Amino acid sequence: MAGQRPTLILVHEPERACADRLLVDGFSRQAATEISSYLAQSTDLAPEFNAIGDACERRGLGFRAVELDDAAAVLASADPRHSLVWTLTDGIAYFRGGASPALARLNGLKTIGADDSLFALCQDKFRAGAVLTALGLPVPAAGLARGGEWLVEPPASLSGYFVKPNRLGAKIGIWADSRCGVAREALGLGRRVFDAYRDDVIVQPYVAGRNVRASFLALHPYAGPEALGIVFVDSGGDFQTMADSMALYGDTGIAAREAGLYAEPELVQVGSAQPRAAEKIRQVAAKLMAGLGLRDVFSLDFRVEADDTVHLIEFEVCPGLPCFDFRAYCRAEWHLSLVEAMAETAARRLSR
Repeated sequence: MAGQRPTLILVHEPERACADRLLVDGFSRQAATEISSYLAQSTDLAPEFNAIGDACERRGLGFRAVELDDAAAVLASADPRHSLVWTLTDGIAYFRGGASPALARLNGLKTIGADDSLFALCQDKFRAGAVLTALGLPVPAAGLARGGEWLVEPPASLSGYFVKPNRLGAKIGIWADSRCGVAREALGLGRRVFDAYRDDVIVQPYVAGRNVRASFLALHPYAGPEALGIVFVDSGGDFQTMADSMALYGDTGIAAREAGLYAEPELVQVGSAQPRAAEKIRQVAAKLMAGLGLRDVFSLDFRVEADDTVHLIEFEVCPGLPCFDFRAYCRAEWHLSLVEAMAETAARRLSR
């Protein structure tokens, strides 16, 4: 029990627990490893749990890291007056982290981050796209296919198409050929995704431009879009594949870096190169915060063209906190390490 002492409860789903469950469900070992790799931020942050605890201690807080399978019992016994729940990993399909904010709400606990409805929405990219379009945001139109059959046909496109899983990841194309020329090829890719991962695919007209990540942490409770960190993420490739994603995080990321197979992408401030584009991104973030309810901590991914046209690709309610880009954001915006930024954010919420 958290007791009377103000306590930050960090709920996370470990990679191994997810992979074991997928194997029992009949996924191949390769697919289970690839899918569970999206939870590698739990692996990457675990060595810093003691440091987070120390940083919380310096601010008069307790700290408890809780694995998702234990969250129901822990949150049911937590004191609503003195507990704050921060969910590290989301998920409604392969992953189950979206249950954490729902459990917190069930038990009357305060949370860091968006409400549980957005944890569900952000994991279904087709539905999320429909909502974002209704809000007037610059989201590429999309078709939806399941196992080689159209559920919704994509719009015509002279630039070809980009194919990505609907509930697995957000912007990755899985394979290097995920950009294709015609809709028929997109259906073929959809069959491959369904066979490997049992997921539908979104098929969007390909949009040109550079990849941009916008990171947000409201260290001050009333921080707004001005606290957004907006950077080009130049990794050398046009888009991220499954292999690229696995090289970023967890044990596979460590192995890739030690073998010299991966280097962190260069981060360049968008505002220094394309200030008009940066301002458009802040306007999009403001609409998402006001119209959708994003708050506290999130990230946005864009494609930005040379003429400052911006395309919103996705929003994340559980950004990769231990990843290089979010750590860099904490240093640049808040002049704190990730550990200190997390503890300070919690302290300011619990003191209100």
